[in-house]
Amino acid sequence: MSDYETAGDRSAMGPAQRLAAMGIQLPEAPAPAASYVGHVTAGTWVQTSGQLPLHDGELLATGRVGDTVDLTLAQQCARQCAINVLAQVRASGLELEDVRRVVKLTVFVASIPDFTEQHLVANGASDLLGEVFGDRGRHARSAVGVAVLPLDSPVEVEALFEVATAG
Repeated sequence: MSDYETAGDRSAMGPAQRLAAMGIQLPEAPAPAASYVGHVTAGTWVQTSGQLPLHDGELLATGRVGDTVDLTLAQQCARQCAINVLAQVRASGLELEDVRRVVKLTVFVASIPDFTEQHLVANGASDLLGEVFGDRGRHARSAVGVAVLPLDSPVEVEALFEVATAG
């Protein structure tokens, strides 16, 4: 059993079943906020645009981590960003079962200058993808502190997936 998989029947489940067992229903993929698309497919790759922590059309939080947003809330935001990343994969015409590998996450964290735990914020997204995909969810990652993000979001996540076929 991998670090990401849990005991019991969950390790035998597919990604969509794992999400359901976690009580997560994928939303419709959020619409882009400007002049770009939510995802691009090329061959066996799906690259998502940066996803904000939108839930039912509203940001889970606004502000900078280490100021108005604490570490726990920032991790919850990163987790919601990952859910929205998965919604973009589904919007590409693929199913989560088509994902061969989560290749790379880039996590942007709007934070105050002396906040140095961006990597811990990013775990909110990484851990969710690991729970959903098991070993296929192990990925390379960058966690980057920035001054501000669109709409005053505290976190933004983009991802690259290898898939069985592009949608």
